[in-house]
Amino acid sequence: MTTKINFNGEILDHLSISVFDHGFLFGDSVYEVVSTFKNQPCFLNKHLDRLYASAKAISLKVPRDKEWFQRELKNTLSAAGNDESYIRIIVTRGVGEVNIDPSSCEQPNIILMVMDVTEYPKSCYEKGIQVALVSIKRNPRDSLNPNIKTGNYLNNVLAKMEANKLGAQDAIMVNPWGYLTEGTTSNLFFVREGHIFTPSLECGILSGITREMVIQLAKENGFHIEEGKWPGEELFKAEEIFLTGTLKKVMPVSHLDGRLVGAGKPGPITQKLRRLYDDLISEKA
Repeated sequence: MTTKINFNGEILDHLSISVFDHGFLFGDSVYEVVSTFKNQPCFLNKHLDRLYASAKAISLKVPRDKEWFQRELKNTLSAAGNDESYIRIIVTRGVGEVNIDPSSCEQPNIILMVMDVTEYPKSCYEKGIQVALVSIKRNPRDSLNPNIKTGNYLNNVLAKMEANKLGAQDAIMVNPWGYLTEGTTSNLFFVREGHIFTPSLECGILSGITREMVIQLAKENGFHIEEGKWPGEELFKAEEIFLTGTLKKVMPVSHLDGRLVGAGKPGPITQKLRRLYDDLISEKA
């Protein structure tokens, strides 16, 4: 297992970064996580588009173009030499004064982390995972919009801690008005009477790339899929629940708050979409 870190174009085995970087001090950074297939980045252009959109939303100017990221990632993946890799792309505000005013930060830092990937156990996909509907609320869109992928993740951390205490592997959060949003690092889908439902962007969620692909696959394969607003208790009526994310891919849920979801195992629609997504990844390689 090899880890390589690219810091502003220099490939290193380890990185020391200033404690005065506002990414460290205040979570003033944006990031993306990219998975690989045959050690080639999946949907890299979409991830880079979102990285630049997140940076623009917090008035952070990314000092390099997309071609630079593509070239440096290729070099860093080659240097790491893993069979498959976990990639984390980070752009921080840079070093500045110990003051939340970012005007003292003159140069953003770019960090590309390439690590050997740790995949979820097969048992998670075969049996499903347990989730909990937690009390921690997702950020409202007019505060720190969840569609901006920043390094400020404390409410997700607190939600995950609550889920851990409840014996669940992930948390499902609602927004301040009680509507379903998403998991701590994944988007949420549920199934009732053969129809697929997922919270809309208006609920305050990240526009996940895997989410986008799954919605497209569902439509192409004749499933009825609806984006909308549903209160948290609606989830207890679901016959199937699954989460989507870069690393989770399509992850079935078997238990919600200790109760069985459907038959307590991955449902047919979840399994179908998981196969379709895996096939899509293979085709893109």
